[in-house]
Order: sequence, then C-alpha cells, then structure tokens
Amino acid sequence: MTDTSSLPPRLSGDEKLQLEFNRWAEAGEGEKMEHHHFDITRKSLRLMDLHAGQRVLDLGCGSGWATRLLAREVRQDASGDANVVGLDVSYEMIRLARQTSRELSNLRYLVGSATQIPAQDDFFDRVLSVESFYYYPDQGLALDEVFRVLAPGGRLFILINLYTDNEYSLQWVDQLKVPVQVRSAAEYATMLREHGFANTEWRQVPDERGA
Repeated sequence: MTDTSSLPPRLSGDEKLQLEFNRWAEAGEGEKMEHHHFDITRKSLRLMDLHAGQRVLDLGCGSGWATRLLAREVRQDASGDANVVGLDVSYEMIRLARQTSRELSNLRYLVGSATQIPAQDDFFDRVLSVESFYYYPDQGLALDEVFRVLAPGGRLFILINLYTDNEYSLQWVDQLKVPVQVRSAAEYATMLREHGFANTEWRQVPDERGA
C-alpha cells in the first residue's frame, strides 16, 4: 500500500480515499474484506428485516460482495427495476463489483461519495454500511445524506469493528494509510440522534469464523 499521507494537500478526503481504495482493489483487498467481514454481515442481514422488492443501499460497497447478499435477499419487484444499489468512492472497486455481479439483474453499482449520494429523497428502505463508515472524512454530512435518502420508517445499519470500545482494533489505526475516525459506540449513538435518527441502538455481533 502507498502512504497517501504524503499526497499533495489539494486532494480532498474523498480523493485520497479513492486513490487508496483503487490500489486496494488492484491488490485484491476486496476479496480479503469479504473473508474478514462475511460472518458479521450475514448475521446483521438477519436483523435488517429484509423483504422482496425493498430498495436497499450498500454504502461503501467495495467489491460488491455484501451488495450481492442484499440483492439475493430483496429479490426484484414487479417493476423489473434494480432495487439494490452499491455505492463506493473507488471506481476500481466498482469495476470489480460489476464484473462479479453479472448474474444478478436487480442491482447496480455507482461511483460516488457518501456525502453526495446519487438518489432522490426518501428513496431507500434500508441502508447498510460494512466497515467503511470510519473512513468518511465528514461523518456528520454522510449521516445527513443517508437521512435524506431514507424513506419514512427506513432503517440504517452501520457495521464497525474499529471503535474505541474494541481496544484490539486500535492497533489498526497506525497501520492504515488514510485517516480514520475512531469513536465509541455511545458516541456513534449520540451522533446518529444529533442527525435525526430516532430509536438508535448498538449491539455486539460475534464473529464466529474461527479464524
């Protein structure tokens, strides 16, 4: 991995993320993410109360493995439209996602920022973010965007293993080549409420991969 901390300061936070995760895609890191996060994601999908025809956003979708899980859960509705969207700032990750998702007709992938989600207001029934939220330079603005695109009664699920309550995870902060936001679970719950989300809660999802 290249140390993006030495990049010219004119690059925005999203541009730095794009460069770094393009390199991750080229290095095969997308597949590693699936291995590391599959178990907790599969368990979290059970909590999402997913139904056929729902509109779902996978925010920070990477190589699209979780997007495919979602697409299989919320099968295409009668309209025939793609009802599952994977969004990522890295165009190389999106390229990989498209290549490996051709058998699924109810999803599409878009290159874009979490702070400028290309969707109309009140569009999605569910939003899932797997191990990407701590990379966002402006988490508050990202939450405002998610709140905008969520339909009334919609629900947001953020999976995060890198947070202050998990002391083991803090060793990764210095290993990453892009800045990350490190907060406690309670701080995340407070932030969600401050940005309009009601009935916030957090829970620990055990990883039972045995690895």
